[in-house]
Amino acid sequence: MNTFLKYKYSICISILLCFNIQSAKSQEDNWTHFRGSNLNGISAKTQAPVQWNDSLNVVWKTDIADKGWSSPIVYGDQVWITTATDDGKYLKALCLDFNSGKKIYDLTIFQPDSVIPKHSINSYATPTPCIEEGFVYLDYGSLGTACVKTTNGTVLWKRNDLTCNHVQGPASSPILYKNLLILHYEGTDVQFIVALNKQTGETVWKTERPASLYEPLLPIGKKAYTTPLIVNVKGKDLLISNGAAVCIAYNPETGKEVWRVVQGEDSTIAMPISENGIVYFYTSFVSPAEGEKYAELLAVNPEGQGDITSTNILWRFKSPILQLLTPVIKDGLIYTIDSRNVLYCLHAKTGAEMYSKKLKSKYNSSPVCDAENVYFTSVKGETMVIKQGNKLNIIAENKLTGEINATAVLLRRSILFRTDNQLYRIGTK
Repeated sequence: MNTFLKYKYSICISILLCFNIQSAKSQEDNWTHFRGSNLNGISAKTQAPVQWNDSLNVVWKTDIADKGWSSPIVYGDQVWITTATDDGKYLKALCLDFNSGKKIYDLTIFQPDSVIPKHSINSYATPTPCIEEGFVYLDYGSLGTACVKTTNGTVLWKRNDLTCNHVQGPASSPILYKNLLILHYEGTDVQFIVALNKQTGETVWKTERPASLYEPLLPIGKKAYTTPLIVNVKGKDLLISNGAAVCIAYNPETGKEVWRVVQGEDSTIAMPISENGIVYFYTSFVSPAEGEKYAELLAVNPEGQGDITSTNILWRFKSPILQLLTPVIKDGLIYTIDSRNVLYCLHAKTGAEMYSKKLKSKYNSSPVCDAENVYFTSVKGETMVIKQGNKLNIIAENKLTGEINATAVLLRRSILFRTDNQLYRIGTK
């Protein structure tokens, strides 16, 4: 290789390394979706406080009007959340300054002509937005989806023609994939996945869920509230979308089905998770001939095509129905709390129980973790911090005033907690 070619080669390598370092840093510094920029609830290097209360280690707290269970998202110095009046007539978005907690924008995005029903514990602003440089994508389920410019707060586009009968209100969060914004609609009437052009809001593809699997179900059993996940299998991306009757892997660029795992008959809520090439998800209800209904946490090998129900399930872990929170998986261990308030640590490769503990409080928000600890937050505002590992080691128990259903954000040595009326930044000043 001559001197000139060596020089060009070294320049290319330097640029590539710089790009990779910046991309990694962006993942550490921003929290762009429900459960983070990688949709996994993990902030690998964050060293947030393990002790706090309403005054200890509070960098700032800001009053939040109205109601919403969407999680905060963070890009640069901006924190975005959605909120809504309790009657659903005003659907809003707030932008706060990450450093001070001061409000930058207070926007009304939609004023629906009619309001859809919801469960008493749900809100009209439960789906978590997603964000990238310059744009935030705000979703309220059947009540509408919008794209807002983060530089000036203006609305770039809106859609309110994508609808289903949620019955209990919206909950699935949108995700970004390349030039697409992907949304999950699964109601008692229609069930589909749709991908929009994120610049224009126009539909790129729309895929109906398999009618043959949903037609036998009662209408109330056809609904689901889960957020999809992107995984890479042998160099190809898959969109993992769990539902009331089936979990399906799609080609995220076309919406074409790749494989399916069939099980259940009503309501999936928890998001799929993945580590080391394996996909894990909670099924919907299973009704045995005798005994009470149950669900299962399944471990699935995502390599394959067609119906892989009988071939690719690696293990099953029986659980109660209506699993709300999404587990977190890290270093071969799955941490979860089921709908009967039992904390479990499971071995990801085998499904073996490492430990379990019955808890007193209810946990609806999903856990997050950093390099060492896992943070579980109850509806009463209590956060239990446990050390990662196959033995239970509770290192701190903390409490904030108010109800918490929104999943926390963990980045920049800080934790953002959303209560029923405030947003806290916990950290060291």
